[in-house]
Amino acid sequence: MGLSTTDPLRRPAGASRDGYSLPGLKWLPPLLALALSACGDKPPQQPAAAAPPTVTVAQPVKRTVTDWDEFTGRFEAVQEVQVRARVGGFVKSVEFRDGAIVRAGDLLYVIDARPFEAVAEQADGQLSDARARAELARRELDRALTLNQTQAVSDSIVDQRRQTLQAARAAEMQAEGALKAAKLNIEFTHVMAPITGRVSRHLVTPGNLVQGSEGGATLLTSIVSLDPIYIYFDVDEATYLRNSRLWFEGKRPSSRDTPNPVQVTLTGETKPSHEGKMDFLDNRLDVSTGTLRSRAVIPNKDLSILPGQFGRVRIIGSAPYEALLLPDTAVATDQSRKIVFVVKDDNTVEAKPVTLGPLDEGLRVIREGLKPEDRVVIDGLQRARVGAKVSPQPGDIKPAGAKT
Repeated sequence: MGLSTTDPLRRPAGASRDGYSLPGLKWLPPLLALALSACGDKPPQQPAAAAPPTVTVAQPVKRTVTDWDEFTGRFEAVQEVQVRARVGGFVKSVEFRDGAIVRAGDLLYVIDARPFEAVAEQADGQLSDARARAELARRELDRALTLNQTQAVSDSIVDQRRQTLQAARAAEMQAEGALKAAKLNIEFTHVMAPITGRVSRHLVTPGNLVQGSEGGATLLTSIVSLDPIYIYFDVDEATYLRNSRLWFEGKRPSSRDTPNPVQVTLTGETKPSHEGKMDFLDNRLDVSTGTLRSRAVIPNKDLSILPGQFGRVRIIGSAPYEALLLPDTAVATDQSRKIVFVVKDDNTVEAKPVTLGPLDEGLRVIREGLKPEDRVVIDGLQRARVGAKVSPQPGDIKPAGAKT
């Protein structure tokens, strides 16, 4: 008879609760295992070992270098003149263009010379009168000397006429001096450029009254020379002592006796653009700063450098020596140490502490800690691990900023 949905499900007689105790169902577990194996399921496998990371290596560059000390300096003119009026009077004209290059002897200002011309004419008349008086005194003395030979004139008369001649000659000299002074004042009404250089703006316009040197001379303008030009800088005491020690050891010439070369980098530049020579060292250190004022002279043919500009000055700090060099990108920092990664013969990475020196043509001098034959990691430092293997690829060392 049929089984309705409301009837309870009955287990066959003799069957257990899990259904596997029936004799006809003992083959079910092996069959299930066989079916699972037929589905292609395989036990998990271990992943393949990763290939060593690739890094670029190169041997350090070896060449002769010279250490340089660098300081901040300010340019100043070799010659600087404040042009002032030497005589008083009204300014008639300005004969230069503001900011132009002027030559020594060029006319800058014209001051009204008429009052000084009148004084010169008066002095000329006084000189003529003094010369006439002197000539008369000379003739009278000659006559007295002739008469004195025959005792017609006493010796006292001769002495008086000799004294009169001397006074006349003194008056003549005074008149000549007054005439020269008057002529100088006429010359000073034409204000000339005393040096060659670049002139500033005119400070007095035509029509103004200026004072001469006798009453606080009026400043008219200023001129500065440009070629060559000085650069002043302060050397710290430690550098001065080190350079002095090198000089005593014969490893570096003194800038007091030798015009040592200097290199100058202007503001905004990345490498030196001007070269010059040492020109001066002061005779004492500044007690307030502990520095020694120094000066170099720089050619300025194109007149591009102006007094007052700043520049970075490099002076030689050692004798030439052989050095190993690396790019700064090959140097890493390990706490307070500087290290480089070196690939050994078995392609494992080793970290070597190094002592750094200055930059030379874009490369860093390595003073200690490196050998010429070392293969240094120059690219891929982030993939290098100390003690781990790498795949080194040879590369070339180029200065920073060089084109590839």
